[in-house]
Amino acid sequence: MVAHGERLRVYKIYPLRNVLVYNGTTILHYALGAFGLNLGYDRWPVLGWVLALGYLVFALAQMYVLMPLSVCPSCVYRRLEGARCVSGLNLLSAKFARQADAKDFPNRGKGFLCHNHLYMASLAAPLILMLPALILAFSAPLLFVFLAVVGLFVFRVLVVFPRVACGRCAAKGDCPNAKAMGLS
Repeated sequence: MVAHGERLRVYKIYPLRNVLVYNGTTILHYALGAFGLNLGYDRWPVLGWVLALGYLVFALAQMYVLMPLSVCPSCVYRRLEGARCVSGLNLLSAKFARQADAKDFPNRGKGFLCHNHLYMASLAAPLILMLPALILAFSAPLLFVFLAVVGLFVFRVLVVFPRVACGRCAAKGDCPNAKAMGLS
């Protein structure tokens, strides 16, 4: 374990285990969130399915479509030859989007509908939407899923972002996320 305040080694090529942890926790978070929404609103099946599928489409699209098309093109990992970021999306972005000006990278955190806000909304939305279901139709399985999603959220904020992802990122000097966490 690295002591608090000690600098982590910056990766040009993130190890595959970091990429798997990052994407695995992302997909698990989204899947459990959608499952929890469907489970929480099972008394109103149409509402449950609409919320679950709508959330899942939103979450996956903002992460695996919008990010490679709008954030990755201006990221340092697009400029580093043979590089792989923690999500691996720079490799996907290189196939579908033109490289953009590096000066645009900090814009990922500017504006109401910026990617940072959409990303955090994708993590928080299932928790917010499960709360009314817990109140209106409490069930132990729903509480378990809710607590699991809370646990994943906390794990991402306390471990994945600072230790697995952002703390080791070559773009952290320009990234509003890293600045907000005090990592730049």
